[in-house]
This record gives sequence, structure tokens and C-alpha cells, in this order.
Amino acid sequence: MALALVEQARGLDRDQRNAFLAAFLGWTMDAFDYFIVVLVYAEIGKEFGVSLTQMAFLTTVTLAMRPLGAFVFGRWADVSGRRRPLMVDVAFYSVVGFACAFAPDYTVLLVLRLLYGIGMGGEWGLGAALAMEKMPAGKRGFFSGVLQQGYAVGYLLAAIVYLVINPIWGWRGMFAFSILPALVSFFIRSRVHESEAWERTRERLSGSGTSLRSVFLDPPVLRRFLYLVLLMTAFNWMSHGTQDIYPTFLKDGKGFTGAEAITVAVIYNIGAILGGTLLGGLSERFGRRRTIITAVLVGLPIVPLFAFAPTLGTLALGAFLMQFIVQGAWGVIPAHLTELSPDEIRGFFPGVTYQLGNLLAAFNLPIQQALAHSHGYPFALAATVIPVLLVVAALTALGHEARGVPFGTGRTAAAPVPASPA
Repeated sequence: MALALVEQARGLDRDQRNAFLAAFLGWTMDAFDYFIVVLVYAEIGKEFGVSLTQMAFLTTVTLAMRPLGAFVFGRWADVSGRRRPLMVDVAFYSVVGFACAFAPDYTVLLVLRLLYGIGMGGEWGLGAALAMEKMPAGKRGFFSGVLQQGYAVGYLLAAIVYLVINPIWGWRGMFAFSILPALVSFFIRSRVHESEAWERTRERLSGSGTSLRSVFLDPPVLRRFLYLVLLMTAFNWMSHGTQDIYPTFLKDGKGFTGAEAITVAVIYNIGAILGGTLLGGLSERFGRRRTIITAVLVGLPIVPLFAFAPTLGTLALGAFLMQFIVQGAWGVIPAHLTELSPDEIRGFFPGVTYQLGNLLAAFNLPIQQALAHSHGYPFALAATVIPVLLVVAALTALGHEARGVPFGTGRTAAAPVPASPA
């Protein structure tokens, strides 16, 4: 198995490597900036004199504005190509993220987080589309898993920066630091060529006279879009429900120090990286849906250890295992969504479905915070995580997959594609 994963990692040319690395860094920056707020929103609230419930809405408005960014930048990318919209997008969210370091009050920071949500809304869909369009079909699963773990790497980076920078320069220093990896991402992305799959699709469209609007409104495509919005809602609730409140649970609910909580965050993000990489690669053999369903069902017996374990060590183990399976399931998603997206609207389709799911899951943190206030943190975690694991399994089982479909040919999944036998 290990040799098979190593083999999948080999054989990319320079343009493919740059496209993948740029998408990975962009997604890393998304998670890094998002989890800065998660890690320090209590500190920001004290400085600005606002409650934790109000501070939780900093994450809500960021998630809520992402569909707009996914629509604007995705629509632009389907008309003009992937490269230019991605460059503008990276520049925009880099400046806005840096400006958060200088917010004078809660209202200004709220507006900046709203604008940042627009910028980051365009990043995931376009980055994933470009990276997956560049990848050989047989390697999509592995690189999908690695790509999605840019999210865990971003969380890990935020935890490390919290430990190093926050004690010296506070939360403002953490936001200021975000400009550095963003500029690296911008530089690498400037070296990526346009998507060949998009170029082939534009040639085909120009000859047929088909409009992007008619592609989207085709009933099978529209039904698939609505289904994927529901699936991404469940996936985002699963991810945010197992991550966002966990540092606060460890500090306020269990009485551990900030450094201990961040150490656990580092541990469970290592689990996330391992799970996403392994299960993304395995989805090439076992199928996208089978891999997701198996992962989330395995997560059910982990919930008691994750939420109710009595010691820091056992909680760290539960969190490691939980993120291994949650982000393992997520590792399949970049390949799964892009393969289910019509060629003509692949810039728009995966990003908007993903971000609409984020929007519908945006109230997860305030709900968990309210449940924790009334019933305790362990109850809040279990009451939200167990149902969503079951929902993810059920929705995935109802869907289709298009593993290995060639891009740029007009072929997409119209019927279930059975997983390969084990």
C-alpha cells in the first residue's frame, strides 16, 4: 500500500507540480486565516469588549460570504480561464487578511472578515479545479487527499504561529504574519500555465454555441448541483463540528492551558494530514463513495473518546483518530467534486456547491457554543457530531461518482459508477 502511494506521488511535470503546490498553499492560507480567529477569538473579544457568542459570528460571516466569492471568481474562470481570476483572488484576500491586523474595533474587523470570505470563497473551487485538471486521471485521488490536507496544514501552521507569535505580538501579529505565505502562493501561481482542459472546452463551446447558463440549467446537472450542496453542508458541519470549538472545549470546558490545547491541536492535525493522504489515495482503488462511507462510519465509535475522555492524553488520542477519519473522508472531495462537475462550468460548480455547504453550516459554532453553555461541552460535541456522521454516510450512499472521467471531453457522471472491488 505504501509503495502504491509513493508511485502515485511520482511523475508530475513542472507545470503540474506548480499548479498543485499553488492550490495547496492557497487552501493552507484559507485554513490558517480561518483558524487564527478560532484560536484567538476569546482574546479579541476581551480587547474589544464583546461576548464569545458575538465573536463566534466572525467565523459565521466569513463562511457566509464565501458562496459569493465562489460565484464571482468561478463564473469569471469559466469565461476567461483559471489563471487570471486566481491571481486576482490571491492578491485580494492577501491584502484583506493583512489589514485585519490593524482593525481598531469589532465592527471594522467584522467587515474585513466579510470581505475575506469573498476572497477565500474563490480560492478552493478554482484552485481545486485547476489542480485536478492538471493531474493525470489515475493520480487524482492521491493528490486530492494531499490537496485537501492543506486545510490541516493551515490549522497546524496557525497553532504553531499561535505558540510563537501570539505571546510576543498578540493576535494582531498573527494576522500580519499571514501576508508571507500568501505572497509565496501568489509567486508560485504566477508560474502556472492555463488549464488545457478549459482550453479544449472553450473550443468545443465556441463551435456548438452552447451557453454556460444552459449547461447549468440542464435538469440532471441542476439536480446534481442541489445534491452536492446538501452533501457539502453535511461535510462542512462534520469538519467544523469536530474542530472549531475543540480548543475552547479543552481550555474552558476541561481547564487545560492554552499551550496544552494547542499541543492537542497539533496532534489532531497530524492525524488529519495522515488520514486525508491515505484515504484520498485509497479512493483510487476502492472508489470515492465507498471510501467516504467507510471512514465516517468508523468515526462513530470514536465519539465517546473524542468528547468524554477524562485525561489530556486520551482526549488527544480521540481527537487524532477523529480527525484521521473526518479529514480522511474530506481527502476524497477535491477529486470527487471536480469529477462530478461539467467541463463547461468546472470553475463555478465545485466551488459554489462547496461554499453553499459552508454557508448552511456556518451556524455550527454558535450552536455548539450555546449547547455547551446549557449542557456542557461534551454534550455539545456528541449531539452535533454523531448525527452528522450518519448523514454524511447516507447522502454519500445516495450519490454518484465519476472516478477517472477524462476532463475536457464533455463527459460527466450521469449514473452511478460502482467502486472497484477490494
